[in-house]
Amino acid sequence: MQIDLNSDLGESFGAWSMGNDAAMLEIVSSANVACGFHAGDPAGIMETLQAATARGVAVGAHVSYPDLQGFGRRNMDVASADLFADVIYQISALTGMAATVGATVRYVKPHGALYNTIASDERQARDVITAIRAVNPELALVALAGSPLVGWARDAGLRVIAEAFADRAYTPAGTLVSRREEGAVLHEAAEVAQRMLRLVREGTVQAIDGSTARVEAQSICVHGDSAGAMEMARAVREALERDGVAIRPFA
Repeated sequence: MQIDLNSDLGESFGAWSMGNDAAMLEIVSSANVACGFHAGDPAGIMETLQAATARGVAVGAHVSYPDLQGFGRRNMDVASADLFADVIYQISALTGMAATVGATVRYVKPHGALYNTIASDERQARDVITAIRAVNPELALVALAGSPLVGWARDAGLRVIAEAFADRAYTPAGTLVSRREEGAVLHEAAEVAQRMLRLVREGTVQAIDGSTARVEAQSICVHGDSAGAMEMARAVREALERDGVAIRPFA
């Protein structure tokens, strides 16, 4: 048994610091590196790429709407021509930077509002899929497990990595509970670790109503930018490894 652990990194900007990239890179197997549209300045992005490469962590482009002020979390109705070009621009920029440190961008994971929107918005989803294929059809796409995007991207010929979230509650249908609802975000590290072990072993999690929900995923996102996030990420990795699950990059 094996699973990939990924985290959003390279998101500090100037004097503003986000997360602890160095510590998280000791835990995860894949790094979703910001491309400057929602966060990340060139020097910080380069530092993250160097650190990931030194630790053998796979690198992916964490593309976003052009929304520095809103940290990429604001919904945007971006025209197809603009979204297509924005995604190509971001992947290309990170690819060029990665090459200077001997790294290769292996996959794309959309960020924030873009991630949530294209999970079910077919028009924007196809814009992103087309952009990825235009840059490099060998790039994998990390997508929300169980979302329509998974099928659209696979039908278009992309390799898709279905993703689960360690710190999020699930509905009985296997979808994420909205952050607007109570109990949507989990905080107990030990509980989260056992949930992720069950997910890897059985392909299921306990839903918010106590029922069993099926969630099949090849990668687990562990966040590093909230209170207790680092403890939770370590607990997830330790629980998996104790049970004989190898942590390896899907890429």
